[in-house]
Amino acid sequence: MMQIRFVSKNDHKVAEVQEILKETGVTVLAAKHQIDEIQTEDVTTLVKDKLLKAFNKVGRPVFVEHTGLYVESLNGFPGGLTQIFWDKLEADKFCSLLGQGETVSLVAKTVIGYCDARKMHFFEGEIKGTIAPEPRGSKSFQWDCIFIPNGEKKTFAEMGAKKNEISMRRLAFDKFKNFLLRSAK
Repeated sequence: MMQIRFVSKNDHKVAEVQEILKETGVTVLAAKHQIDEIQTEDVTTLVKDKLLKAFNKVGRPVFVEHTGLYVESLNGFPGGLTQIFWDKLEADKFCSLLGQGETVSLVAKTVIGYCDARKMHFFEGEIKGTIAPEPRGSKSFQWDCIFIPNGEKKTFAEMGAKKNEISMRRLAFDKFKNFLLRSAK
């Protein structure tokens, strides 16, 4: 059975990924290394840098992921800088600043980088949505409490397990899963 390390300190993400990839026959092991991310709006550059740093620490097949928000009223900002932006604003201020106007649209995008020692591979998933006028549901998993996917009435935080069926992370990891299944043949 193949083992792949997932460099992430976020237990929510690790559990989500283990669930999504369980049918591949791959064991996902959490590698809780600290990876200093470069600060850039360019998510592809950020993920590539993070992946190289992770592979140098782990020395085995490894993957990383980065999820960002692209707010329409901010011309796609914060993108690769979402974590810093979120840490400064948090849910209530994010909603009061960005969830009240005429333009509350945004895109959530996940980029996965995988390195198998020979080559780097990248997989993306994105979902469009709107910013809730106020946080709803648990605030324990960052911006899940403010993101309402298009066609839905609930935030990711209010959806429970349904979120894992439709999220940007799910879309990206489905592509990664298909790659792993094709590679195993």
